[in-house]
Amino acid sequence: MAYTTIDDPGLYFKTVLYTSNSGSSPRTISGVGFQPDWVWVKNRDSSDFNHVASDSVRGLNNILQPDTKIAQLTNHAAGSITSANSDGFVITAGSSNLSNYDTGTNKQVAWNWKAGTSFSNDASATSVGSIDSTGSISTISGFSIVTYTGAENAGDTVAHGLGAVPSVMIIKKFSASSEQDWIVYHHKNTGSPQNVHLNLNDNAQTEDLNTTFNDTAPTSTVFSLGSGSEINAGGASMVAYSFTDIQGYSKFGKYTGNNKSGTAGDVDGTFIYTGFKIAWLMVKRLTNVNAGWHMWDNKRNGFNNHNFNLLADESATEDDGNFRVDFYSNGFKWRVNDSVVNANEEYIYFAFAESPQVNSKGVPNNAE
Repeated sequence: MAYTTIDDPGLYFKTVLYTSNSGSSPRTISGVGFQPDWVWVKNRDSSDFNHVASDSVRGLNNILQPDTKIAQLTNHAAGSITSANSDGFVITAGSSNLSNYDTGTNKQVAWNWKAGTSFSNDASATSVGSIDSTGSISTISGFSIVTYTGAENAGDTVAHGLGAVPSVMIIKKFSASSEQDWIVYHHKNTGSPQNVHLNLNDNAQTEDLNTTFNDTAPTSTVFSLGSGSEINAGGASMVAYSFTDIQGYSKFGKYTGNNKSGTAGDVDGTFIYTGFKIAWLMVKRLTNVNAGWHMWDNKRNGFNNHNFNLLADESATEDDGNFRVDFYSNGFKWRVNDSVVNANEEYIYFAFAESPQVNSKGVPNNAE
């Protein structure tokens, strides 16, 4: 069997950088290389702007903010994405003087994922799940976006369309009746991940609550819901972003830091094998302290020992290298002993590839 089925990860995930142009609008952001189905944007220079995320299933003009609990914003006064094309997306600055997407001359980052195949499941007709779902999926890259309407019954199930067991699910209530947390399932979060969850929008530790996933592990066809309002409020609209590990493209794992001492940049920190060169990385400490969701990519600085960091749960500007990490051809290695990433504690991570360690023809990628 081939090492990977995805020789070019850039067909399914890409980070694009651009500089704001004083609210010039509409404006096309290009260089993605595909028509994106999930676009997550952050202003790198100003903490005045929240993270903003749009997807093709809810409609690209409908904004969610990963660092807040708020419900969906439609045609927001601070700008939105109006459409997508084969190489990117079109933004508008909106009616506000301050735009999430294009303000002043600030630097922006856009993370883009492709799904692309329409999905629909009528639960009563297919006998798959108990709640209807619809969305966009890619079984090649192991990614699905589905929306569903909550029924508030413990034991409800929803088809995700992956055809494989999800490693990660990020679920958000987006209708406006009340504000709710972003619920995160990660298959390495404790020995019984179906019993617990994390919130993407805050730095809290794992919470054990059977009203989220009903203490039931997802299967290759459905994920299970408890009766909690964050994930299954009666009559409320929900969106679920689901991922499964794809060798050479994505990995969702756990590691323990080694707490090595030394000068930042020279520390012989923990190495984590992924089987590919990193394009995007998010890390969350699990144990003994509240810690945020730290994110790196291969574009916002692009060289080892000084990669820039953003927080998914905060509107803060990017950090210019306090949490130093090296990206290698087959994984990543910490160069600090900071408690955020490399204490003698447990951490989960989410990683997508720039290139596989070995392609489908057995040819290695370029080592660092």
